[in-house]
Amino acid sequence: MSMSDNPTVVLVHGGFVDGSGWQGVHDALTGDGYDVSVVQNPTVSLADDVAVTKRAIDAAGAPVILVGHSYGGAVITEAGTHPNVAALVYIAAFMPDGGESVNTLIAGFPTDGPQPPILPPQDGFLFLDKGKFHESFAGDVSAEGARFMADSQVPWGLGALGGTISEPAWRAKPSWYLVTTEDRMIPPLAQRSMSSRAGSTVIEVVGSHAIYVSQPAAVADLIRTAAKAAAPHLVGSSA
Repeated sequence: MSMSDNPTVVLVHGGFVDGSGWQGVHDALTGDGYDVSVVQNPTVSLADDVAVTKRAIDAAGAPVILVGHSYGGAVITEAGTHPNVAALVYIAAFMPDGGESVNTLIAGFPTDGPQPPILPPQDGFLFLDKGKFHESFAGDVSAEGARFMADSQVPWGLGALGGTISEPAWRAKPSWYLVTTEDRMIPPLAQRSMSSRAGSTVIEVVGSHAIYVSQPAAVADLIRTAAKAAAPHLVGSSA
């Protein structure tokens, strides 16, 4: 597959953060000739975030490799049924089935390990305890980088966590999943369970929930793998 045949990569962030954390992944992929679009979701409701993501998919044209981190996994599960989407890539992400939401998945997570330091809701929005953000969300990010992420948190709406999936895209589209073995937000056991249920191609990387920030090369490598695997099925591909 030549660079001109590369699909467009659409990157979808999760809760508590915005799309700027994808910069390292963006730079690695654009350096290889990929067109990359970074979605900026308001994370107020799942329906709104799916609509924003679908607009990005429309703008990208076909084909698209749709990538989601954390809550972004729920977004791409719902938005990924878009006909332009050729493959799905989940990065330490929620991977709900039909009728499930982030909330229902969380309810089934193990309770005997580290628990996310989520503060009580404020006006219908959630935040992480800033003092515990580094350890829980971004353990392998520099102290300065994690402090900036903590101080620049995006309010995560309760409506986004409660939004249910109508038709899970992973049941019809090929999927890849990056499990983060040191994750303190989504337990690795839960990541393995969700990706196994979906029949995803899985890799495991030693890293925190913020793997897309701390190890962008590993994330970009998995996206390239998905793009190359999808290539024979893409119209106009020379692969």
